[in-house]
Amino acid sequence: MKRRTKRKHERRERDSLRRRILSLLAVLLMMVLVLPAASARHKEKETSAVQKIIYVPHDNRPISNKQTVEVAQKLGVEVVVPPDKLLGDRQNLGNPEELWGWLEDNLDDADAAVISSDSMLYGSLVGSRKHSCSETELLTRTERFRKLHQAYPKLPLYVFGSIMRTPKSGEASGREEPDYYRSYGSDIFRYTVLKDKEELKGLTKREQKESAFLQKLIPAADLKDWLDRRKKNYSINEKLIRMARENTFNYLILGRDDNAPYSQTHKESRHLIEESQDLDTARFQIMAGIDEMGMLLISRAVNIAHKEVPSVYVKYNWGQGAATVPAYSDEKISDSIRSAVAAANGMLTTDPARADLVLMVNTDVQGKTYEANDPSNDSASARHSSVYFAGLVEDYVQKGYLVGIADILYANGADNALMEELRKRGLLFKIRAYAGWNTATNSTGFVIGAGMLTKYMQPNDIEELLLTRYLDDWVYQSNIRNTVQRQLSWLRGEGYYGSLDEKRKAVGIRTSQMIARFAEQNLPPFKSLEEIQVTFPWNRMFEADIARSEHKEIHFFKNSVQSVKETAKKRKKKASLR
Repeated sequence: MKRRTKRKHERRERDSLRRRILSLLAVLLMMVLVLPAASARHKEKETSAVQKIIYVPHDNRPISNKQTVEVAQKLGVEVVVPPDKLLGDRQNLGNPEELWGWLEDNLDDADAAVISSDSMLYGSLVGSRKHSCSETELLTRTERFRKLHQAYPKLPLYVFGSIMRTPKSGEASGREEPDYYRSYGSDIFRYTVLKDKEELKGLTKREQKESAFLQKLIPAADLKDWLDRRKKNYSINEKLIRMARENTFNYLILGRDDNAPYSQTHKESRHLIEESQDLDTARFQIMAGIDEMGMLLISRAVNIAHKEVPSVYVKYNWGQGAATVPAYSDEKISDSIRSAVAAANGMLTTDPARADLVLMVNTDVQGKTYEANDPSNDSASARHSSVYFAGLVEDYVQKGYLVGIADILYANGADNALMEELRKRGLLFKIRAYAGWNTATNSTGFVIGAGMLTKYMQPNDIEELLLTRYLDDWVYQSNIRNTVQRQLSWLRGEGYYGSLDEKRKAVGIRTSQMIARFAEQNLPPFKSLEEIQVTFPWNRMFEADIARSEHKEIHFFKNSVQSVKETAKKRKKKASLR
């Protein structure tokens, strides 16, 4: 009896153990099936946190518009931009009323909006320098931002505007200022230098006499027109700052467009900073630059949607490095980089191993910046500094760091010596981001904004973005642009570098051919390089729109030949059935 009871007890224990094992196996099986699905859902959420961004750039230049949009599109984000006809250019100042109408029609299902206040208030960036709007009219338009926020209180609203620039000369203005600036631009610039310095340090007797002389030299009506427009724009920027204080915007940037350590732009910036001291960099910044702001704020929108605060480690070339004060800026490049990282919702780190982006900045040993068409950039011969810098890049890449390069030794173009070193070492497509266009702050800001986002991208998408920058900054700006400029006299028709006119089409064809040849010799054989077409949207050589695509053969008789073959087959088949 006892033995029978013992056997029953043992059988119950075995059955219980079997049930527990089966239950455990069922749980494990569920985990195997469910966790990948959960991971997939998490991944889907991570890559689609922002699905649609409304983006209003400050004009229709490729870098402001297409090239910035391209970065976001590589994330799978739908970027909705106003039609080109609504965006201003060098001649057409834009139409703010039509832009407001377009914006209000497209906001319903947006996840974020990145908007140029210059476009919405003046029509465009150039419009902000040439407009004839009254202050009342401008203030009324500014109030529409408040109404926009009230209508869409949950829509993240990121806005950027400019503190009007002060070009050093009429030539430097590129015909983007009123006509009188071509004649008196240098005098106006110098006059504002002295006025700014007078407030900060005072003037010597000689400088006081120079200031009085310039005030008499510059036509009073022209100086009044220029200063009155600035006064209106300043008042609008004050209004935007007040609205930032009231949380109308999720973030507001006012960019100091082309300026200098002493200038009217610098002076106005100082005063606006004083008025906004209560606002921290989590909501508002005044910073050097302007053309890169759209990229920085798109990056901010994506990073915030992903709840990410990317860390950036900065490494400079040897020499002055961080202390470099670039041309077209009024501060050290390290200060500009700090501001740009904050604008994109990032933070600086001192440890490259922990960084989401290692930003490598190619600076001049002496802390100077040159123009890309400077004779010193004609040769790709190695310099000690370029070899050293390329070695640093190679070292960081080999360690597995995500590297972005801000190439700021030259303005509006790449450093040919550096690019040749990167090419020889096979590094061109082992980095994550690159920029060497226009001003130093344009390049650092763009590569920070774009570089932060590459962690969400596929390798081939990163390569295509690098290719866009290399074709523009290296191939065109630092090489082909200078060569074609010297050949303009060979081409028929009226036109010159700053206004191509009748030469425009011929210059586009010649430039396309030369870019294709340069790319074939220096870049890998990407399929998207098979067809290259260059146009000049602003009718000048300063910037180019470089379109590329895969070559597609056109078979004129393909369909008819195929049809004949199919008919013959059918007849043959019918004959065999008889």
